[in-house]
Amino acid sequence: MNSMKLVEVPKRFFGLGLPYIDLKELKGKIIVIEGTDGVGRSTQIAMLRDWLEVQGFATMETGWTRSDLIGQTITEAKEGHSLNKWTFNLLYATDFADRLENQIVPALRAGYIVLADRYIYTAFARAHARGVDPRWVRDLFGFALVPDIVFYLKIDVKTLIQRVLESGGMDYWESGQDQNPHSDMYDSFRKYQSQLLRVYDQLALEYQFHVLNARHSVQRTQRALQQAITEYLFEKPKTAASRRRSPVMKTTASKGIA
Repeated sequence: MNSMKLVEVPKRFFGLGLPYIDLKELKGKIIVIEGTDGVGRSTQIAMLRDWLEVQGFATMETGWTRSDLIGQTITEAKEGHSLNKWTFNLLYATDFADRLENQIVPALRAGYIVLADRYIYTAFARAHARGVDPRWVRDLFGFALVPDIVFYLKIDVKTLIQRVLESGGMDYWESGQDQNPHSDMYDSFRKYQSQLLRVYDQLALEYQFHVLNARHSVQRTQRALQQAITEYLFEKPKTAASRRRSPVMKTTASKGIA
């Protein structure tokens, strides 16, 4: 069993939170991988899970529309191409709330590392790109826990288009055709994703994401993820000299690198 331990940093909510959850009970960590479709989030999370479990940590994965309560409802609602931007956000907020209460919080109580394929920042970016008041959507997700570290897999729109076309084509919602009904799918995708990427860049600065170049190889990106997690979330091993010194109070900030 590996002797590495997690740095203890108190949990907090984005907003008012959930009053019946005792944050002191949440001993695990939340690691978020953000980015638009086609950047390799799922691949990196699968590799991270294997690596973390080798280090001796229990893990749990979660992601958009994986709620047992409403995940299937969202899938069916999107097939009709008739959701307005308010209902769109409310459905995703319900999905996240259910997963937070029934998946994420229990895992954190048990000391698990939660690997989140997208988090509330995706909702912020999509809402902004669809013209929803940013304050409204942030208040809507105020019950969310602040993650321990957020990685943003950044990509340019030209490379993104090439990857999406190679992987099976463009999706109605990821193309933003609800916002550009009179454009063809390619032009709508380029316009919507360009706006989405600009918003992600703004969020990366505001929330201090750890930004990684999604054009790099899978292996290089994974090494960068592991290095950052080791640096920010694991306790540093004590040397013989440090053990002989008197203990001092230390405050650790859990932030990504913008």
